Amino acid sequence: MNVLVVNSGSSTLKYQLVDPDSGTWLARGLVDRIGQPESEVRHEVAGGAVTTSARAVDDHSAAVSTMLDDLRGGGTDLDALLAVGHRVVHGGRAFREPVVVDDAVEAAIERMVPLAPLHNPAGLMGIRIMRALLPGVPQVAVFDTAFHATMPPEAYTYAIPRAMTDDLGIRRYGFHGTSYAFVTRRSAEFLDVPLDDVNLIIAHLGNGASMTAVRGGRSIDTSMGMTPLEGLVMGTRSGDIDPGVIFHLVREAGLSVDEVDRLLNKGSGLLGLAGEQDMRSVRARAQGGDPAARLALDVYGYRIRSYIGAYLSALPGLHALVFTAGIGENDPALRHEVCSPLQHLGLHLDPVRNEAAQGGVRAIDAGTGAVRILVVPTDEEAEIARQAAATVRSSSR
Repeated sequence: MNVLVVNSGSSTLKYQLVDPDSGTWLARGLVDRIGQPESEVRHEVAGGAVTTSARAVDDHSAAVSTMLDDLRGGGTDLDALLAVGHRVVHGGRAFREPVVVDDAVEAAIERMVPLAPLHNPAGLMGIRIMRALLPGVPQVAVFDTAFHATMPPEAYTYAIPRAMTDDLGIRRYGFHGTSYAFVTRRSAEFLDVPLDDVNLIIAHLGNGASMTAVRGGRSIDTSMGMTPLEGLVMGTRSGDIDPGVIFHLVREAGLSVDEVDRLLNKGSGLLGLAGEQDMRSVRARAQGGDPAARLALDVYGYRIRSYIGAYLSALPGLHALVFTAGIGENDPALRHEVCSPLQHLGLHLDPVRNEAAQGGVRAIDAGTGAVRILVVPTDEEAEIARQAAATVRSSSR
């Protein structure tokens, strides 16, 4: 029995039909630019045809109907699904693991909207539509924050009055949890270390970027905070910044709170530093001699190295530094910029292995250092499918 993984965004619907036991996808697709005159619709069957079209898809209900029609047209018996797994960005303090959705879970996810106003409403919309259209199939919410629920209080607590942290839920939550869960397990398998013993520093580097310290297979610290804004430099997000800068922008630049929010989330990071949010474009400009692009790369790499240093202090012994996600998996120059200054910490990169165009899990260290360096392609959909299947199977025992 297969799992349909649904990732509902504000104007997109991505999906995959996955065998949860093998992690292989059987069909996948995308409905993009929902609500615009010409939405992009794409559907692909493993080993088969890819169909694309541009047509009006008025809202998320229509997008879900399009997805279900394409799946049925490919022979999928939707009523025989083991589950539908939904990516939900923020589980707050309420959810430490995946859960089968009922009315109470729906209401709890809605209460979490203030913690993730850009993400949770879309995820909740997808859940509600799928519950209505496939009432006989369990809907499972899988939370990006859940993997980090094992962080100790000293890692997740902010130094502000406790009444505010308790009443408003202000604390570090962390994100990219399904990616970290997948990469942790795959790294442990590759290193032949029991999952409960493996210690890792994982760099999930994409347009959104974060890092996590893993001790004994569990998250003990992560760079993103109450929201995905904290931590590393990202495509359009500033990452770590002195909170006083916000007050300065309000007082001296005359920006409103909403304008500062947009600036730090959508107008900063690589985009703010170099005028480009795509790492490939920034690197091409830096190679052409653009000083702003070069500075952006230097800041980006320095922030990653700073977190590596911080996390080394929290780990009793490090098995591997792991790169994953789009930039982490595909930018050897970035991996070189991160690792080369850290040879004194036992990170010895092999330049040939680092540059080799290979797929799958691979080691790129020289074999002479104390710490392995890995590239581990992530697969969040496979992880959501695995967790959704395990949740349904355990609940039916």
